[in-house]
Order: sequence, then structure tokens, then C-alpha cells
Amino acid sequence: MSHIDTLEQWAEEERSIRSRLRTDSLPNSQQRTSELSGMEIFDAIFAGRLATPPMGETLDFVPIQVSPGLAVFQGRPQRRHYNPHGTVHGGWFAALLDSAVACAIHSTLPAGRGYTTLELKVNLVRALTDAVLLVRAEGRVLHVGRQVGTAEGRIVGPDGKLYAHATTTCLIFDHPQPGPTEAARAA
Repeated sequence: MSHIDTLEQWAEEERSIRSRLRTDSLPNSQQRTSELSGMEIFDAIFAGRLATPPMGETLDFVPIQVSPGLAVFQGRPQRRHYNPHGTVHGGWFAALLDSAVACAIHSTLPAGRGYTTLELKVNLVRALTDAVLLVRAEGRVLHVGRQVGTAEGRIVGPDGKLYAHATTTCLIFDHPQPGPTEAARAA
């Protein structure tokens, strides 16, 4: 398949997924998501029952696929993401990769377990501009234990060029149980 065919396929997948995603937030969604496994959360997001995190809208990227141990996000590099050098800022690369690698870990967690990024190492290997219409970040789990998960990820263009790669370490923890005040607010 040519890179033009890949670009068209990626654009069509994004249109289809965006038509199902919700961007509005729901009250008490954090409490509800703590009762779901990672895959149940992603299934609810893709089915439109839970809203996507607003950061993706701000930075113009969207989840494309999540399965146990794998998360794929797609982004649209824009001029508004540029640094003073006229290329996409490294923070955009980092945010896209952090979403992919951390969500790969999240997809493996049972209900009642959460995570936070403890460390993210990003290697930018090629400049990115808005001339590249779409890129994909793919995160894959390396290991998930009781307290720590690790994953690796890559950002590639439709022509297969590598733009960045990353590794992460996430701290895994139990979601705190709501106290009487939080439980009353949720009711």
C-alpha cells in the first residue's frame, strides 16, 4: 500500500471514530471510571458512553484503537503546535506518546486500579511540520506488575517514517474508596 493509500485509510478511520466519540464531560465521571477496568473505560469511550479526555481536542489527537496492551492514537500536526524554530514542539510529541504508552498500560488494569506516569523518555528523531498531515503513536506494554508498568511507543507517518520513540514507567495503585462525603455527592 502506498503512503497516499495509508493516509486516506487513516483519515477515514479517524472520521469514523470521531463520529462516535463524545467530547462533553459528565459529572462524577472519575468516580464511575474507578469502578471499571481499563478496557471497560476504553470500550465506553469508543461507544460514546464516556467522553474523551479534553486534552486530545486541545492538541488535535484522538484514540484510534485500544486493546489489551496496545494503544494507538492519531494526531494532526498543526502550525499552532510549532516552536520558535518552525517545527512541531517536543511537548506535542511527548503528549501524544504519553497518551499511547500510558493507555497501553491502562488497558491491562482491572477495575479499582489506576496509574500515573512516573517517567517518560522521548527521543525525537525527525522534525515534524504540518506538511505531514497525520501521524500515529502506537504504545505497547512491555511489563505490567502489581505496582509498576512499562511500555514503549513510536510516532510514525503514513509513509512509515519514524518521528519519535519513547519508553514509560507508570506507577500502578488502588483507586481510593470514596468517603461518606464523596459517596453522598455521587448519589
